[in-house]
Amino acid sequence: MGKALNLAAIADQAMLDEGFIPEFPKAVEEGLQSITPNEPSGRDLRHLLWSSIDDGKTRDLDQVEYAESVKTDEIRILIGIADVDAFVRKQSATDAHAFANCTSVYAGVKTFPMLPERLSTDLTSLVAKQDRLVVVTELLVAADGALNSFNFYRATIRNQAKLAYDEVGAWLDGKSGPPRSVTAVAGLEEQVRLQAKAAERLGEFRKKSGAIELQTIQAVPVFEGDNKLKLKVIEPNAARELISNFMIAANIAMAKFLEDQGGPSLRRVVRLPEHWDRIVEIAADLGEQLPSTPDARALALFLERRKKADPIHFPDLSLAVVKALGPGEYTMQGAGEQGEGHFGLAADDYTHSTAPNRRYADLITQRLVKAALDKDPSPYREDELLLIAARCTERESASRKVERKMRKVAAAVLLHDKVGETFAAIITGVTGKGTFARTIRPPVDGRVVKGERGLRVGNKTRVRLLSTDPERGFIDFARVK
Repeated sequence: MGKALNLAAIADQAMLDEGFIPEFPKAVEEGLQSITPNEPSGRDLRHLLWSSIDDGKTRDLDQVEYAESVKTDEIRILIGIADVDAFVRKQSATDAHAFANCTSVYAGVKTFPMLPERLSTDLTSLVAKQDRLVVVTELLVAADGALNSFNFYRATIRNQAKLAYDEVGAWLDGKSGPPRSVTAVAGLEEQVRLQAKAAERLGEFRKKSGAIELQTIQAVPVFEGDNKLKLKVIEPNAARELISNFMIAANIAMAKFLEDQGGPSLRRVVRLPEHWDRIVEIAADLGEQLPSTPDARALALFLERRKKADPIHFPDLSLAVVKALGPGEYTMQGAGEQGEGHFGLAADDYTHSTAPNRRYADLITQRLVKAALDKDPSPYREDELLLIAARCTERESASRKVERKMRKVAAAVLLHDKVGETFAAIITGVTGKGTFARTIRPPVDGRVVKGERGLRVGNKTRVRLLSTDPERGFIDFARVK
């Protein structure tokens, strides 16, 4: 059924429906013809044992990592971020298209990159065994996980190994030995273990500071080796935690650096949750008490206790909390202004800077930091950054709708022969458009069209599958009392 539906065409239409431009304009394609690899510049760091960790099939690699021990029990981390600005000039046709879409959209059955593949999977991708230009974030991590210092500079690097989350995660979690991709490079096993040690320090420090730890179940539609449509569940592991901790630390350092420069910048904020009262109710249902006003530290401790007490159902609790917290958004922070902060990360300063191949906000931040390093004026006025922040927030929301639509299309295909069966579920949304639920196994989203009265976000229930409409991605449930 998946092939007969032409899922790629459905993905194209979903992009159009949400206002995206799924194909690159002719002007962008013409501009690519004159682009050639840049000569090495900045510091020459090609001798270091750089590596990347990402999804196994990923080709748009934004970052590489390297770590080294310091005699004072500190660990120095270098994070190289692809210098996309070196190839995508401000106000070029490619830049205009990137602004129009603002993000790569991963529809599972098809990827819609923000930048042409000539760039995103080649010249601006930190592919293995190739010289590439980067902007380095250098962090000095103390024994307790605090950032003792940070620095930024341009460099030329060479990625020595493209590693995959699942293989490296299984090894770091003690479920397997080191993968061939690691053992094939001399010294890389020790290097990755040192990176993991630094990441663990960073994670523990953030937890003590009140950062919220959540664990939701993510499933993406993919065609696997037999070309059969499947829902692949993304499992958390130590490798994903490693990269997450590094990227969060880099984004916090970048925000502080730009603030110190005194100019305007883009920020990623998660404000105080509007539905904190619902989180308090969820905690009360579990015999816990949270403060009546939003308190990130109290919420973090509550979640930590629940994860230990009931790890099997922790993803369900996490999902309910995520829905109550609400999404993040981009804002402009003017010179000398106080940042709004990121509630979930317990961070006063936070930006997005580590994925310029995939997110337009990160490309803008890269231009801001490069201007600061060159002692040049900011390349953007405050009113321009306000416009960009609003556009990036709106397009991010639209991309989630496309990705959610394609997950539902794939799920409707896979559940087509399961009409009448019942599933454990959690309520994920109650809006004017209806009541929505996600089944636990498999993790599938649908609408509760019968018996939905009285249900609230976070409620656990059982639902019966009434019908599926694969072409439109509709899945209808009835509540089973």
